[in-house]
Amino acid sequence: MGASRSSGTTDEIGPDEDSGGGPPGRSTVPGPPAGEDGLPGAPAGSELLAALLDGMDAALCAFDAAGTVTHWNREAERILGWTAEEAVGRSGFAGWAVRRADADEVRTRLMSAMDAPGRQVHEFALLRKDGGRVLVRTQSAGVRGADGRPAGVYCAFSEVHAQIDLERAIALSEALLEDASWGVVLVDVDLRPTVVNAYAARALGGSRTRLLGRPLGDLVVQGVEELEAALHHVLAEGAPSAPAELWVTLRTAEGERRRCWRSGFLRLASPLAEEPVPLGVGWLFRDVTAAKLAEQEADRLRFRASQLHRAARTASECEEPMEAATSLLDFALAGFADHVLVDLVAGERLVRTAATPFDAPGPCLPVSTGAIPTRYAPGHPALQAVERTGTVRASGAAGAAGPAEWAVERRWPRDAAHALCAVLRSRGRTLGVLTFLRAANRAAFERTDTAYAETVAARVAGAVDLAQATAQER
Repeated sequence: MGASRSSGTTDEIGPDEDSGGGPPGRSTVPGPPAGEDGLPGAPAGSELLAALLDGMDAALCAFDAAGTVTHWNREAERILGWTAEEAVGRSGFAGWAVRRADADEVRTRLMSAMDAPGRQVHEFALLRKDGGRVLVRTQSAGVRGADGRPAGVYCAFSEVHAQIDLERAIALSEALLEDASWGVVLVDVDLRPTVVNAYAARALGGSRTRLLGRPLGDLVVQGVEELEAALHHVLAEGAPSAPAELWVTLRTAEGERRRCWRSGFLRLASPLAEEPVPLGVGWLFRDVTAAKLAEQEADRLRFRASQLHRAARTASECEEPMEAATSLLDFALAGFADHVLVDLVAGERLVRTAATPFDAPGPCLPVSTGAIPTRYAPGHPALQAVERTGTVRASGAAGAAGPAEWAVERRWPRDAAHALCAVLRSRGRTLGVLTFLRAANRAAFERTDTAYAETVAARVAGAVDLAQATAQER
């Protein structure tokens, strides 16, 4: 809304009732002098009204009961090019701001607001001073005098495309904060959520109202430091050029959940301030956990297939079958486990035949002191694998005995926390057990790891069977 450009504009919209001969639309009733409003140095009423109208962001004009223009602000001048001195005092828009063919219709529709309740909305094609036409959307309402009778009409208008842009922006913001298919969170400068849409509420594990005003650390168990660092960066430097993928662990009623969010950030600044004043950050994200896990699994499978291919080529060049078996295990260990043990069946016992070093990373080599019988206790995972003729997985229990004691009791390296025992079978016979071990800083073996270990075990079993057959022939 804008303000009158003419000094001495009427304080009350309406015809000049004091027949002092002033121009139409100009009041001859003087406004109160400065200071008469009860405040020292206060502006006169007409000056205050003019300042208020000129400061508005929408074009505004007003008509008295006879249809004469009484007010015309700066925004109206900007849109149509006519100054307040040129507009105030004219009778309607005919011949200057509207084509004569349209003048009667426009006048009738505008002045009808004087007797109608509420506001009326219309669209008109107005003329600029340079002759161009502009489509505007108007909101008009009647003005009543001190006696309660209709005294005129005020009309606020703006270019239709600007109004449509505003409506689109409002509609977009409402849609984002309600039904968007990605999470939208508005965060204040203290990094506390102020608005949360439905998607984000589901992702964060709470209701839209319960999440408001809470620190992010109450919702995110791990990864909150990275998230807050990203928000601080946006407040200080602006939005990043590309989305970021953040891994977080959430605290929910069902327990902790690890999720990956592809996030974009926007710095929010007040449009009313002369200099940008940050209001917070708009955080948009989508849960891409399933896609990231599938991508990681695909990468893992490609790497493992490549390792098996390289292992097969290397093993084919080995003269001794046991050398081929240990070469296969060296390739299989990469990215899969920290240690590997080869225990072969000798009568009723298992005998340690090859292993990686217990105290440091290294290649899988035959034991230096020859075949050493293992002292596995009953129920040992390796013995279970032989009995079941299948793969057994085990992990150290977080009980009174620590992971080191758990590993030592099972005759494994002290840093072992997770084990996978795959049986070695060839030509329908059980030849032994292949044991892969991981340290506590790595995840436990999963079903996908079992399939890979069994593939490696099948190839190693073939090499071991060939070594035993060759030894018998010799």
